[in-house]
Amino acid sequence: MPKHLLPTTVVGSYPQPEWLVDRAMLSKVVPRTRMHAMWRVPEEHLEEAQDDATIVAIRDMERAGIDIVTDGEIRRESYSNRFATALEGIDIDNPAMIKSRSGLETPVPRVVGKVRRTQPVERRDTEFLRRNTDRAAKITLPGPFTMSQQAKNEFYDDDEELAMAFAEAVNAEALDLQKAGADVIQLDEPWVRNNPELAKRYAVKAINRALRGITVPTVVHLCFGYAAVVPGSTKPAGYSFLAELSDTTADQISIEAAQPKLDLNVLKDLSSKKIMLGVLDLGNPEIETAAVVADRIRNGLKYVAAERLIPAPDCGMKYMPRHVAFGKLKAMCDAAAMVRKEIS
Repeated sequence: MPKHLLPTTVVGSYPQPEWLVDRAMLSKVVPRTRMHAMWRVPEEHLEEAQDDATIVAIRDMERAGIDIVTDGEIRRESYSNRFATALEGIDIDNPAMIKSRSGLETPVPRVVGKVRRTQPVERRDTEFLRRNTDRAAKITLPGPFTMSQQAKNEFYDDDEELAMAFAEAVNAEALDLQKAGADVIQLDEPWVRNNPELAKRYAVKAINRALRGITVPTVVHLCFGYAAVVPGSTKPAGYSFLAELSDTTADQISIEAAQPKLDLNVLKDLSSKKIMLGVLDLGNPEIETAAVVADRIRNGLKYVAAERLIPAPDCGMKYMPRHVAFGKLKAMCDAAAMVRKEIS
């Protein structure tokens, strides 16, 4: 793990190459069920192609200067569907339809039996990442509350029971990923802000169950949605579920702040946590200058001690052009170096 102040990281995803995926198809949706048609490479060559593209993503992050890298989630069709659809008890062949956060009808898995993780899903991803970088390695998992909101419950008595079943599955996976060499494990929980009343009932309980026994640093990420899918004009100015995350056992909370121009005074409610602060506006197709990003980092330092601040993009970069994603990461790393020099 990096020892210097203001270590940089990414939220999770990095752009997948055009030769690997049909980006036009991908741009229309964040799939909950499997979208095999998205992949351009035949099945017999797909794993090797995904490995090659993953190395490209890792090298881009390293060249940009990122301290805590991920595998770019290159093997995933979305941040959540690869894990969620690999579990027992899920009917992925006969999806249900629910309304997405943007109001669109979206096919989702149906829960038709007891949810169980029967085998590792991301262990090979973690081992591959660990072998291919000497930097700190972070792996991401969909959070249990979010998965419970992205499925149709046709088995459990209530949604809380479903979320806790997902939490057990996530925990089993996270323990495996820790053994496989993950330096940081992150849970993506964007739906806690989409359904805050339900989240207040049991999201913290589910998150803590998912993180039980994990001794490496842990993160909970929440955001307002991918900028490419959820326009900035529709995003709220603040989080309806944030202070409650201080009761989680996670070491870090990751928030989108740049695009919505979040009032960072809300961070006072998370004084016990490190903050992964979104300082890259992914809704802006222009590459910010290091000076602009440095100002966002300095603004964060008004509310969070340097020892607790981790600059990051607002969200995953999956839907962006690769050259823009790389340019933004480079600007962020240069900005962090500037501010680090000022405060050291």
